[in-house]
Amino acid sequence: MRLYHHPMSSNARRALMTAIHLGLSLELAEVDLMNADDRRRLGELNPNGKVPVLADGDFLLWESCAIMQYLAEQVPGQTIYPLAPKARADVNRWLFWAAQHFAPAISVLAWERAWKGMTGNGPADPLEEARGERDLHECAVVLDAHLAGRDWLCGDAVTLADFAVAAPLMYSEAVRLPLAQYQHIEAWFARVRQLRAWQETDVELLPG
Repeated sequence: MRLYHHPMSSNARRALMTAIHLGLSLELAEVDLMNADDRRRLGELNPNGKVPVLADGDFLLWESCAIMQYLAEQVPGQTIYPLAPKARADVNRWLFWAAQHFAPAISVLAWERAWKGMTGNGPADPLEEARGERDLHECAVVLDAHLAGRDWLCGDAVTLADFAVAAPLMYSEAVRLPLAQYQHIEAWFARVRQLRAWQETDVELLPG
């Protein structure tokens, strides 16, 4: 299987973390998102023009959480994507929440405080920064309350849910995510950062 990715993409990172945790060997194909030819070729793989994309023979799969689920299904006996219906639904809940709420809030700040300047789109917009912080705080209240008294998001061990929610936090320092007041998130994220899957996908991010 081949994974088209970029090391600074949190969506690609959550997919790669899944493969590493499962011990799956993937052929990695880095896409230069600043290169027009690479972006054109990416568009041929994914009509949305985004990474990651997983190629398994003739089968092309995009959307990072779908890729995570597909990878888990390749490994008999894996524990990060439970088989029991309620336990699996719980993991799915957080995969969807990460994609629909948490990551979009962080992406506003990542764009304004890093990517915008790197791509020559001008300085950060204070109104957009305020919107991103407001949306992130709304999510953080939910996540922090859920993590009170828990080591991991679902059950007693790490699951796909932890990878999905943690991945966008790779931008924490570079874009100054205002999360220090949320002690349960901070403690959980410290545990995530100790995982081999996190450490082997770590990259240095420069602030915008």
